[in-house]
Amino acid sequence: MSELSHLDEDGRARMVDVGSKAATDRRAIARAVVRMSAATAQAVRRGDAPKGDVVGTARIAGIQAGKRTSELIPLCHPLPLSYVDVRMAVRDDGMEIEAEARTTGPTGVEMEALTAASVAALTVYDMVKGIERGVEIAEVALLEKTGGRHDWRRDQA
Repeated sequence: MSELSHLDEDGRARMVDVGSKAATDRRAIARAVVRMSAATAQAVRRGDAPKGDVVGTARIAGIQAGKRTSELIPLCHPLPLSYVDVRMAVRDDGMEIEAEARTTGPTGVEMEALTAASVAALTVYDMVKGIERGVEIAEVALLEKTGGRHDWRRDQA
């Protein structure tokens, strides 16, 4: 089992030692999709959902979550993030959320981008569930990562 970097020689989960890896510029982008009715999307777009500004609140929640990823996900390294942002587009059938995280360090920021997108989506869900019970978080996916040994893009995988 020693070939798996997150397992020790006895098969127990462990934090990977990245101390010998070179610090490089790292970037990751993740997406979440929240499906909802056109009426709910319109309330979000107008900014008059019962719990307030859905887009602004979800954006801040996502940024905060990205910064705290190592507190939420076991074995993630705490990273000195240089940038976290969450962008949202309200569509007729829901919202598309895109989260970006950047750092210069020995390990990637995929988990930070995915956490930011996920928590932003959960916040949207929480803020509109009083309008519509059928809201669905339909997708959370990594779109791109750069830096380190392997750059990756979902559309090229």
